[in-house]
Amino acid sequence: MLAQHSVLIIDDVPSNIRVLAEALSQEYRLKVATSGNDGISIAQQTNPDLILLDVMMPSMYGFEVCRRLKSDTATSSIPVMFVTARDDFGDEERGLNLGADDYITKPFHLPVVRARIRNQILLKQKTDLLERLAHVDGLTGVANRRRFDEALVLETRRCLRANMPISLLLVDIDHFKNYNDHFGHGMGDIALTRV
Repeated sequence: MLAQHSVLIIDDVPSNIRVLAEALSQEYRLKVATSGNDGISIAQQTNPDLILLDVMMPSMYGFEVCRRLKSDTATSSIPVMFVTARDDFGDEERGLNLGADDYITKPFHLPVVRARIRNQILLKQKTDLLERLAHVDGLTGVANRRRFDEALVLETRRCLRANMPISLLLVDIDHFKNYNDHFGHGMGDIALTRV
């Protein structure tokens, strides 16, 4: 059921990666990074469903990795779970305040870790669905005004960067209120979906 989902493991210790990979490889597509910079880059390129992140890494601690991921619009919605030997409550609080969705300390019990990962991925699926529904008209399935406004800003910026023109087509159905009044809203709904 969950095999199509991807998990990015960011940890500088190969044995830690191996333990998690063996436990998760049957259920998820795995990506691996051994440094914070590589992890951020992979997350930006592949948009995984979940990131498992160690705290203690050379050159960039996991806390900084999490902060950067959560401050980047391309990666901010990816759930982050710290998996670390640092069991200090202050570290856990810091990680959660940076936007991490969970904080698991070692030694851990693999069935519990798998259950927490499954729960995070299911929660992300539901969140993604709500996000998509918030951008689509329920009757027609066409992008709504909110999505139009967002797309217009993005496309305008893209065209400005590429020094290209932008075109916009606005379509209106003349006298549609009269149609609704005459045939009823049910027929009006059918007409709208056909248009």
